[in-house]
Amino acid sequence: MGVSSSQPRIRLGTRSSPLARWQAEWVSARLAALGIAVEMIHITTQGDVKTGPLGQIGGQGLFTKEIQRALLDNEIDLAVHSLKDLPTAEVPGLAIAAVPARESVNDVLVGPFRLLDELPEGARIGTGSLRRRAQLLNQRPDLKLLEIRGNVDTRLKKLDAGDYDAIVLAQAGLSRLGLADRITYIIPPQVMLPAVGQGALGLETRADDTTTRQLLQPLNHPTTFAAITAERTLLNSLRAGCLAPVGAWARLEKNLLQMDAVVLHPDGTAKLTATGTAPASDAALLGQRVADDLLSRGATELITAARGNA
Repeated sequence: MGVSSSQPRIRLGTRSSPLARWQAEWVSARLAALGIAVEMIHITTQGDVKTGPLGQIGGQGLFTKEIQRALLDNEIDLAVHSLKDLPTAEVPGLAIAAVPARESVNDVLVGPFRLLDELPEGARIGTGSLRRRAQLLNQRPDLKLLEIRGNVDTRLKKLDAGDYDAIVLAQAGLSRLGLADRITYIIPPQVMLPAVGQGALGLETRADDTTTRQLLQPLNHPTTFAAITAERTLLNSLRAGCLAPVGAWARLEKNLLQMDAVVLHPDGTAKLTATGTAPASDAALLGQRVADDLLSRGATELITAARGNA
């Protein structure tokens, strides 16, 4: 059946990785249910073609810059991002129009172990994240943390081939790809705070595209939007970047937005934590306040140390 000329139409840009496609198709299906036609446009980013540790091959924006450029050039109308990959620095002309309800924020262990304490001394753990590495070393300085790159399926194959004793991944990504059965241990936030934006999708448009922004509003989840605003304000205020050893988790508890945050030295030997609460309407203020607390106690020094380890 053809698309009527009067039917709203959105051009959605996405990376071609399995997880990015899943996210784009999930958004597309919800838009279709609202009577909105979606044209999917695949875009290759630097993160899809470069290899090596993230900090050495381009760092922030590795998976997002080309898609944002396509938005600004009016080649697409909508980008769907994993918010943990989207830099917090404002891009003039672009805006996050909607944030759907969040999936799990947790990190998980994949491998033959069901607790961190079960990992043998010196176990080889695969992760490409300084945040995960630092929090693991803070708990278990004996562990051997090894770099790992590639999409989820590639990482699982490397684990199965014996390159690692276990790997750490995001629960949300495994669940979305139908791979939740590979999870052996869900790491609680008390042990490992998630990345800013982990488990959440950001629907980005041109700031002046009021038509697309209005079409996306039914997909927005206000509580998640507030939580994300608090977390991203924190990260931006710390001037840390999405690859730094910074974790944060904001959520609604007893009608107030509560946020826990952590900044670590990359080797896990130093750790600063902070928490705060505020009405959801003051999400940005909460993020700024918690960041100021961390900065007053030396967070900048820890973040600077991390830049030399990226």
